[in-house]
Amino acid sequence: MSPDSMVMHFVGASALILVAAHAAGWLARRLKQPYIVGQLTAGIALGPSLLGSAAPGAYETLFPAGISPALTGFAQFALVLFLFAVGYELDLKLLGDRASTAVSVALAAFVVPMAVGSGCALLFRDQLADLGMPRDLTPGMVVFAGIALSITAVPVLTAIVRENGLSRTVPGVVAVSAAGLLDVIGWTVLAGTMLNGDHSGPALSWPWRALLAAGFTALMLVGARPLLRRLLWGTRTRMEPSLRLALLIGFALGSAWVTHSLGLHVIFGALLAGVVVPREEGGTLDPDLLRPLHDVSSLLLPFFFVVSGQSVALNSMNATGWVTLLVVTVLAVTTKIGSGTAAARLSGLDRDDARTVGVLVSARGLTELIALNAGLQAGLLSEPLYTVLVFMALTTTLLTQPLLLLVDRLATHEGRTTQRHQLTPLHPPPDEPTKAPVPDVS
Repeated sequence: MSPDSMVMHFVGASALILVAAHAAGWLARRLKQPYIVGQLTAGIALGPSLLGSAAPGAYETLFPAGISPALTGFAQFALVLFLFAVGYELDLKLLGDRASTAVSVALAAFVVPMAVGSGCALLFRDQLADLGMPRDLTPGMVVFAGIALSITAVPVLTAIVRENGLSRTVPGVVAVSAAGLLDVIGWTVLAGTMLNGDHSGPALSWPWRALLAAGFTALMLVGARPLLRRLLWGTRTRMEPSLRLALLIGFALGSAWVTHSLGLHVIFGALLAGVVVPREEGGTLDPDLLRPLHDVSSLLLPFFFVVSGQSVALNSMNATGWVTLLVVTVLAVTTKIGSGTAAARLSGLDRDDARTVGVLVSARGLTELIALNAGLQAGLLSEPLYTVLVFMALTTTLLTQPLLLLVDRLATHEGRTTQRHQLTPLHPPPDEPTKAPVPDVS
């Protein structure tokens, strides 16, 4: 295939990806589901399992092997921008007066699913072997099985909180705050797991890579942050918005390249770059930075969903795979909701608010998919097990809204009417007023 023909194939495939994914996202939102549910479904539908099986000729024409590197490059670029924005928006000051409750919920909602997932990986090695995993699992594979059950998706959770009018309530504040902490804990553990896994980085032992990663993190926090503060917000050097945006995107891409070179995934460099970038005076977010980041990442994220869907192998799902999907989904829901609810209840929340917190922290969505993709690339997952976990992430995200409605119905059935929607806000909710109005990419 000639270069011109390859470019035209890529342009045609891009048109299909963008239209199909955003149309599916719009439809999902009309059905009261997160945008990501529709986009992920479209990504799987355009993959080899559905389109490739139903119309193999059309699939080969639309997605020839030669355009895979370009699709992957767009997917990685969108991922870096998205996670750079996530890191920039991450603010643990959100904890406020509910800090102890949020910390308790975060720890419980991470430790319990982590222990259950890792324990099941050790107990059911034979079943996992039927899904393409080695019988002698490495420590990284065992830990990653726990991480897969422990993830909470902050963007999806925030969107659900906002759409259900929970932004100004105790359970909404606690859930969003706990999810921020869960992000920090989860990404840190995942980084450690990947340092000890297969990688395409330098041929160094994991202690050396861990030392280099720690040194790079310290350099970013101690050196890059004050330099950026002086360069971006100094009175003499204050840049125009377009130049500032270009500089910071380059900074995020460079940080992602460094972490990938150290044997980690690009996601860690992107998150770190976002955390390092200083806010404006008063701690407010820069709307001239945040809005275009969300615009571009939300436009290009469908490429990530399609690339992820290419690895979903429905035709590899045997009886063991479907049983595993059922068991994993049940464990994912019960461990998250149970641990989150119990921790919130023990921290003083009433029964209905505690149940709401438990349901909210069970949302996974895009963050789960990013972690699974990183695990697949690092050799910590087989394709059949990856397929199982992708559908678990999709199912648990779909269940969040119905479970919230169930909590309200339980309160009504038990003779209580929840007042959480009328509570005085503990602090400005996550979507106002410190953020610019940006599109919801969740």
